[in-house]
Amino acid sequence: MSEITGHRGTATAVVHESYSFACMRCGHGWEQSYEIEHHTDAEGAQMVMYVADGHVVPSPLTRPTCLNCDGHVVRIMRAGQVSSVQNSMHRQRTAPKAVPDTDETSAAPKEEHHWHLSDLLHPFHRKAS
Repeated sequence: MSEITGHRGTATAVVHESYSFACMRCGHGWEQSYEIEHHTDAEGAQMVMYVADGHVVPSPLTRPTCLNCDGHVVRIMRAGQVSSVQNSMHRQRTAPKAVPDTDETSAAPKEEHHWHLSDLLHPFHRKAS
């Protein structure tokens, strides 16, 4: 890696990308932004380096690792997926309780839905065949 890090200033192009990650093993979710630096090596071959928080890191697309349990069954999604669920959960916790509907035509009061990361992942679960 030290050979590669010496070439950090020679990027021909830098692209910024962000991803959301969710571990299918433990349910942990996180987001990370990357600077993707495009380089040309001494032989003229094209290569890319992923940089996160100022450090060269492996591509998150090849073998993502859960930050919580070190598992490798990780779902990669577009940026904002995890933060939107976390914000939704925060609003649920801090929102004042709604006044129950006293209209006699309404049925029993609706149950509150508590959002979990698994709610976000539900559409991605495979059905057993």
